[in-house]
Amino acid sequence: MLKIFSTQISGLFKKMIENEAFEMEDAGRLLAQAVVGDGSVFIHGFGEMQGVTAEALNGEEPFPKAKSYDLSETISKEDRFLIFSRHSDDSEALMLARQLKEKDIPFVAVSTSVPSEEDSLLELADVHIDLRIQRGLIPDETGNRYGYPTLLTALFAYHGIKFTLEEIIKEYEDEE
Repeated sequence: MLKIFSTQISGLFKKMIENEAFEMEDAGRLLAQAVVGDGSVFIHGFGEMQGVTAEALNGEEPFPKAKSYDLSETISKEDRFLIFSRHSDDSEALMLARQLKEKDIPFVAVSTSVPSEEDSLLELADVHIDLRIQRGLIPDETGNRYGYPTLLTALFAYHGIKFTLEEIIKEYEDEE
């Protein structure tokens, strides 16, 4: 099973590189505005995606100018947000997205795109990165699928954004 899972994950990462590379670059540029300016980058993961927040704040290589977001936090126009949720129609993520839109705070959302009758992170976010996990990766004998690696793929997207951001910051510092 692990070999099948590994093969499927590799294919998923390859699709993300092929289809989401521009969005990761756009996300890095958007977040760099806060990093090179006077803002902060608030990172918030919903559900299991709190693991991305932990990596960004407490990992070996923390995300530049990252902060965890809670409702008591004061935010400004210089700040940027990076939101992670399992699906693009997650109600909690949409509530935060609407608040950010009302305050004109640019943000990046990372989630699996799902059809939605109402608002979606795809429409609300300035940049949306699709995790592309519509079902489990491993088939069983009865035709069902399991192995739903949302956090793993979100961390892959997070690192893609972070590497792009760090390149932008280095170029900015070299020009000064």
